[in-house]
Amino acid sequence: MAAASLIFISGGVRSGKSSFAEKLALELAKENGGQLNYLATGVASDQEMKERIAKHRSDREIGKYRWRTIEQSLNIGEIAHIFNDEDIILLDCVTTLLNNELFSANQKWDESFLTKVMETIITGINDIRDRAKVLIVVSNEVFHESMVENELVFSYGRILGKIHQQLVKAADQAFLVEAGIAINMKGVRI
Repeated sequence: MAAASLIFISGGVRSGKSSFAEKLALELAKENGGQLNYLATGVASDQEMKERIAKHRSDREIGKYRWRTIEQSLNIGEIAHIFNDEDIILLDCVTTLLNNELFSANQKWDESFLTKVMETIITGINDIRDRAKVLIVVSNEVFHESMVENELVFSYGRILGKIHQQLVKAADQAFLVEAGIAINMKGVRI
């Protein structure tokens, strides 16, 4: 099976990137058919997150097209086998997945651990892509703030930046969403 189309979407917090990704997935389903899948990486760790997850679920339940929601906060590659070449998958989001992977292990953030986490995420995304029709990956753009003040924040930003670079390199399309406006950074509309 050939690798699916990969679309990478990033943007700041509350920039509209998830809404853009959902609309894009719906357009692709209308044009080409396929099952819509929402691969959620969030964990309802506080009341605000519980409300955000509930709102996202509710938004996806409205409309003609039905989403299958899969919640997987760690090791996303473990669920690759449930997808097939008719699936349009929206993975939301890489930054949350990275947080989960980093903080689930009570381990020192040395180079070996950070490399292992990055490989787990990239391999998981590639395993899912290998089984899908289209994979849309959403991530936060966190690089507008200074990160040199705190070693933990710097390490996080560095690993996220490496993940973004690998995903954009492999992507057929890449978008940056600012204030609800999607800017095409790579590729042409599929």
